[in-house]
Amino acid sequence: MTRHYNFCAGPAALPAAVLERARDEMLDYRGRGLSVMEMSHRGEAFVAIAEQAEADLRELLAVPDNYHVLFTQGGASLQFSAVPYNLLGHGGRANFLHTGIWSKKAIAEARHLFGDVHVAASSEENGHSAVPRQEDIVLSDDAAYLHYTANETIGGLEFDYIPGSVEGGLRRSDGTEVPLVCDMSSSILSGPIDVSRFGVIYAGAQKNIGPAGLVVVIVRDDLLDRARADMPTLFGYRELAEAGSMINTPATYSWYLAGLVFDWLKGDIGGLASMDALNTRKASRLYAAIDNSALYANPVTLRNRSRMNVPFVLADPRLDRDFLAEAEAAGLLNLKGHRSVGGMRASLYNAVPEDAVEALIAFMADFEKRRG
Repeated sequence: MTRHYNFCAGPAALPAAVLERARDEMLDYRGRGLSVMEMSHRGEAFVAIAEQAEADLRELLAVPDNYHVLFTQGGASLQFSAVPYNLLGHGGRANFLHTGIWSKKAIAEARHLFGDVHVAASSEENGHSAVPRQEDIVLSDDAAYLHYTANETIGGLEFDYIPGSVEGGLRRSDGTEVPLVCDMSSSILSGPIDVSRFGVIYAGAQKNIGPAGLVVVIVRDDLLDRARADMPTLFGYRELAEAGSMINTPATYSWYLAGLVFDWLKGDIGGLASMDALNTRKASRLYAAIDNSALYANPVTLRNRSRMNVPFVLADPRLDRDFLAEAEAAGLLNLKGHRSVGGMRASLYNAVPEDAVEALIAFMADFEKRRG
């Protein structure tokens, strides 16, 4: 069997060590005579898996004790609805930073459900090539929370700061605290973060956590009781927290695989500081190859270039089809850019090894030499 290098934006590459461990446990999980997929989610064995996964995630991210960690379903897109349902019960408006397609979708869903929203800052004017400066963020006087997307997967645009001051967080003009909500789907676990700066963090699993079908939500305890009365029960952070994320049958196998990824990050990688250094090396090498080329280009301003998703275009788009075909033949998979923007995109999530990046750089150089 030959495994190729997978640069897919999601569902994304999983660590080989995790897949091998899951393979070895597929038919008989630790002598129990059945697969994790066949277990009762309320049985002793799976409860232990779930509790260990949460403990490992808490350790990796240094999650404070006054936060709940939820493992729920529907992917990050369901949180576009769940967040306003959970946080608009005391009135006020949802505020957003608009930096690309995923934040645009979150804005559209909140507007569809509850009408008026406030865009506190936007990067539309620069074509989403740079995130708004912190001083350009203007909250509404009735802001209930501020939502932003830490890393725009499609455009390759990443925030280089956390909105709000370290000391005081975010405040309305009357001094009221405004919780910060972050869609961290494509950057979570890529390096350390200060969870205490956020009210809610959510992340779809299929990029840096595990397979599709799972979403992790980290929510501060004092925000559990701000929900609207008309909220669907399965959306409820309070309800999920009290049920141990098991209001209904959860995505058990995805949860199990996420736990294996957390264990891999702790043991094989050595934690998020080591992962951070590795991701910086990978992205720096690829961006350097792009910048030193006459054939390839990246439009994002330097300070906001994503380490996870590196889009690039060829000087002659007529070469795109040949580039992709030759790349796939060379074992470099899923480099086609999103249909909305075209070009190429190499996603360098945690499980993408340095060897993959070096192989891509070598291919790009050879292709330019032959076709540029």
